Amino acid sequence: MSQPTAVDVVLVDDHLMFRTGVRASLDGRVTVVGEADDVPSAIAQVRTLAPPVVLLDVHLPGGDGGGGAEVITACADLLATTRFLALSVSDAAEDVVAVIRAGARGYVTKAISGPDLSDAVVRVAEGDAVFSPRLAGFVLDAFGTSAGDVAIADDEMDRLSAREREVMRLIARGYSYREVASELFISIKTVETHVSAVLRKLQLSSRHELTRWAAARRLL
Repeated sequence: MSQPTAVDVVLVDDHLMFRTGVRASLDGRVTVVGEADDVPSAIAQVRTLAPPVVLLDVHLPGGDGGGGAEVITACADLLATTRFLALSVSDAAEDVVAVIRAGARGYVTKAISGPDLSDAVVRVAEGDAVFSPRLAGFVLDAFGTSAGDVAIADDEMDRLSAREREVMRLIARGYSYREVASELFISIKTVETHVSAVLRKLQLSSRHELTRWAAARRLL
């Protein structure tokens, strides 16, 4: 039986010793294909290599002071195929919320073990959201919904057909059009038609907005 292909990763952290340690800790399921140590170099590496996953520190020098969130924002057009996993010593709620709002798919602290970090990378590459246990609460609080919000979400969902809901959830989870087509046994053209209908009905303008809409309503 052939071994699964390793997930390519760009590793972003301003400390060389830490990057070296992460490289040594990751197992054969992950391959580091590029490194960066500040905001501008991170943006350049991500845009050049377009890896499936970026391991990203929250606090980075350079740029306009936005750190990891600034990198994600600058690469927002790649979020359908490149997923960001924050890896930071910080477990502050404001840091977690900032990168998740920017579009990160998860957040783990540097206390994580090598095998667990490899697991997290693979899961994020497959479309899952991954958080260190105590950090998940920050995300739920930040994107929590009131009873009124739930009613609004239900009303908005009622505008969509059953197939449109299926497509919406898969797209919001980061699936490509081709992956959605394969999952639902429909053509790519049909996927495009459904996505256009969903964006129009929900009054959204992009896949990124759709992902944030779904995350805010806990529909992922």
